[in-house]
Amino acid sequence: MLATRLTTKSLSCRFASSLATPDKFKIIVVGAGSGGLSVANQLYNRFEAAGKTLNSGDIAIIDAAEYHYYQPGWTLVGSGLRPKTDFRKPLAPLIPKYITHIPENVQSFAPQSSSLLTTSGRSLSYDALVVATGLQINWDGIKGLPAALADSSSGVSSIYSYDTCDKVWNDVEALKSGSAIFTQPAGVVKCAGAPQKIMWMALDRFKKTSRRDKIDVNFYTGMPTMFSVKKYSDALDALRQDRGVGGYFQHNLVAVDTTNRKASFKKADGTTVDVDYSMLHVTPPMGALNFLKSSPIVDNAGFVAVDQGTLQHVKPEYSNIFAIGDCSSLPTSKTAAAIIAQAPVLTENLFSLMDTGKISSAKYDGYTSCPLLTGYGELMLAEFKYGLEPKESFAWMDQSKPNRLFYHLKKDLFPAAYWNFMVKGQWFGNKGLLRPTYS
Repeated sequence: MLATRLTTKSLSCRFASSLATPDKFKIIVVGAGSGGLSVANQLYNRFEAAGKTLNSGDIAIIDAAEYHYYQPGWTLVGSGLRPKTDFRKPLAPLIPKYITHIPENVQSFAPQSSSLLTTSGRSLSYDALVVATGLQINWDGIKGLPAALADSSSGVSSIYSYDTCDKVWNDVEALKSGSAIFTQPAGVVKCAGAPQKIMWMALDRFKKTSRRDKIDVNFYTGMPTMFSVKKYSDALDALRQDRGVGGYFQHNLVAVDTTNRKASFKKADGTTVDVDYSMLHVTPPMGALNFLKSSPIVDNAGFVAVDQGTLQHVKPEYSNIFAIGDCSSLPTSKTAAAIIAQAPVLTENLFSLMDTGKISSAKYDGYTSCPLLTGYGELMLAEFKYGLEPKESFAWMDQSKPNRLFYHLKKDLFPAAYWNFMVKGQWFGNKGLLRPTYS
C-alpha cells in the first residue's frame, strides 16, 4: 500500500501493478452526484491532456443509485416552471465507458491500507480516493414530517426531494387563504438560500393570482439572519419587510401536527411555540451520512477532513484521499456552484500528486454561489468566498438587486450547462468551457 507520503517512485510502481486484479483501481470516486461525475471526468481528461491517458477502467465510480438528479432544478418544479422529469436521468448512461461503474455503496473505509469495503462485502483498493458522497437529509429529524409529506391533503411539502418537489406547486396552487409558512433549520443545508427561494416564488404566485391579500406569508428560520453574507442578508431582509413577509429568527421546526395543522418551533431560549399553518414548506435538517460518521477519515461532525485550499486530506498518512462537495469539511456553502469551483482544483492537485508526488499550486478560495429567486422574472445572484466575502462575476452591477438576466441564468442556462457539460467534466462556471489554469 501507499506509504505515509506519496512519492513519484511509489506511484509509478503502483501504476505498473494497479490493475493486477479487477478489484484494484488507480482512482476510486465514491458517489456519482454532481461532484463525483464532474471530477471523475475531469481527472480522465487531465491525464489525457498531459499525454498520460489512463487505461479504460483505471477510474471507478461507486454508487448504487438508479438515477442522477439536478437538485437545483427542484425549486423550478416547486414554482411551476418545469416538470420534475427534466431534472432526473438514469445514472448508468451518464458514466462514460472508460470509467468503471460499480453499482454498490460503500460500507466502510480502510485508509491505512488504501482500500474500502462495499455493502456486498467486496474489497476494493486504490492508489487515490475521492469522496463525493453528498449530504444526508434527516427527514425523521422533525416529528411527524415523513407522514405529513406522504399525505396529499396535509398542506406540507418540500423542494428537497424528487418525490415531493411537485407537491410544493400543488400546495401553492391549492391555497386560497390562510397562513403559508416556510422554514429553514439551523446548521448545514444544501443551498442555504433555497428555503426562501421557494417562499419568494410562492409569494409572487399568490400576488399574480389575486390571493396575496388573503394569505399571510412567514419565514421561520433557525438562523439569526436572512442569509450568511451581510450584503445579501441586508437586501433580503429589506425585501422581506417591503413585501410584508414575517420574519421569525432562531426558530427551528421540531414537529408537525397535520391533524390540527400546527407546526412546533424550538426557540433560542429552549422554549417551544406552536404556530397554525394552512400551508407549510419544510426544509429538513441535514448532516453527514451515517456510514461516514464512524470512519477514520472524517472530523468530529462527520465530514471528510480536507485542507480548505487543496481539498487533500489533512492527515499526512491519508494524503492520497481527497473530498469534494457536500461531504467535505470545507467551510463554505454546499452548492453545485461550489463543486464547479472545487473540481478543477482537486483535479489538478490529484493529477500532480500522482504524476510527481507533490501537490500543485492550485488553491480553492471558497467560492460558491446561490442564485436566489425572488419572484418570476427576477433573481438575486449571491456569490461569495471564504470569510463570507462577496466574489461577484458581474462586479459592475449591484448583484444584491434582483434582475431578469440572473433569472434566466438560473432557469435556462444553468440546467442546460449541467446536463450538457458539467456531468461530463466540461463546465467551469464563469469560465464556461475553458478549464482554469494554475501557475
